Amino acid sequence: MPSIRRPLPGSALGLALVLVLALPLLCRAQGFITVRDQRGVDVRVPKTINRVVTISDGMIEGVMARLKVADKIVGLGSGCIPKIWSYTYPTLGTDTYAYHDGINTVTYLNPGLMDLPLITRSGTGINYERLASLDPDVVIVRTGSCSLMGGEDVIKKGIRLIESLGIPLVVLHGPNTFDRPDLGTMGEEIRIIGRVFQQSKAADELATFLEQSIAFVRERTCDIPEADKKEILLLGLSPKARSQGGAGNARGQDTIQTHLLQKYVNANNAYKGSGAWGILNTGQLLALDPDVIILVTSWGYHPPRELYEAPYYQDLKEMTAVRNRAVSALPWTPCNCEKRLEYPIDIMVMAKAAYPERFQDIDLSEWLLTFYQNLYGVDQNTAKELRACQWMDWTLTRTTQTPKGI
Repeated sequence: MPSIRRPLPGSALGLALVLVLALPLLCRAQGFITVRDQRGVDVRVPKTINRVVTISDGMIEGVMARLKVADKIVGLGSGCIPKIWSYTYPTLGTDTYAYHDGINTVTYLNPGLMDLPLITRSGTGINYERLASLDPDVVIVRTGSCSLMGGEDVIKKGIRLIESLGIPLVVLHGPNTFDRPDLGTMGEEIRIIGRVFQQSKAADELATFLEQSIAFVRERTCDIPEADKKEILLLGLSPKARSQGGAGNARGQDTIQTHLLQKYVNANNAYKGSGAWGILNTGQLLALDPDVIILVTSWGYHPPRELYEAPYYQDLKEMTAVRNRAVSALPWTPCNCEKRLEYPIDIMVMAKAAYPERFQDIDLSEWLLTFYQNLYGVDQNTAKELRACQWMDWTLTRTTQTPKGI
C-alpha cells in the first residue's frame, strides 16, 4: 500500500519553505569568481577550492606553499617533485664523494606531496582518466614545464582535452615560452595564482619580494662599463653530452639564464650560440676560455669539484676559470625546464662569482637563510634545511664545498 504524505506541521512547513527559498542564495554564496589566466582567458573557478591538480616543476606548488594552500593539491604533473636525489662523483684517485638528500624545496616543506598520484611526467602524455578521477575543483598548469613542453599544437591539444573534462583550467606561461624571456612574467604568474585562491595581497607581497631581491643585485652592477664586463659560461656537465662526444652543454643567448646574466648581473654570456642544450667539446670550451664558469643543473647536479677533480675533465684544467677556481654552482633544481621561486639565488650566485668585489659584504650562506625565511615564511632552522636540500651548504666556507651529510 502506497504511503500517504501527511501535511507538514506549521513550523516544519515554514522551515521547509525557508530552505527552498534559501537554496539559490546558498549556491550563490558558494559561487564562482572569474580569473583571467595568461592566455587571456577568463576562467570561472569556485570560491571554495579544496582539490587542486597541478602540472608544474615546482613553481605553482611553491606559490601555494607560500599561500599555505599546498595541502589542497591532490595530483601532480611532475616526477621531480616526489623524489629524493643523490649523486656520486669520482676523483683522480680511488676516492669518491657523494651528494645525497637533494629534494625540491616545496617537497621538503610539504612531504605529503611525495604520496600523491602523478597525472603526467616528463616524456609522457597526460593521463586524462586519472585526472578526471581526482575530481579537482581547479587544474593549474604551467607551459614550459618539463611535462608541458613540445610544439605549440601539442600543448594546445592537451589544454583542450583538459577543458573538455569540464574542469576549470588556469594556464600559466613560464618565461622560456616567450620569444624574449623576461622575469616580469613570473610576477604575473604569482599574482594569478593569488587571485585563484583569493589571496591577492599575499601573492603581490611574494612577487614584490622577489622583484626587490633581484633589483638589489642590478643596482650594484648596472654601472659596469662594457669593457669591464666579465665573460661567463653557463655550463651543464651533462653525462648525456659526454656520451655524445661532448664535454658539456652550454646555455645559449636566447635562454632565461642569459637574460638573468645580462639584465641583472650585467655580464656577458661567453657562448654566442642559441638554445639550452648546445653540446660543446673540449676544444670548444678551451677556445671560449671564460673568466667565470657557472654550473647549472643538467641531467643531474654538478658541483665545481667535479670540474676540478673528475678524471674525465682533466683536459679542461688549463681553462682560466678552472685554474683560478672561478667556478660556482647554482642550486640543485631538478626538472629545471623553467625558473621557479628560487631564481634570485641564481642571480646572486652569478653576481658574486662575476664581481666579488661588489658583493664583499654579502655572506652568501647567511643571505640564503634570510632569503628562504622571507620566501616561504619559515624559521631559521627550516631555512638551513632548505639550503641543504638545494646543496648550497658549500657557501658555509669559501675554501671547501661540503655537501649535505658528509
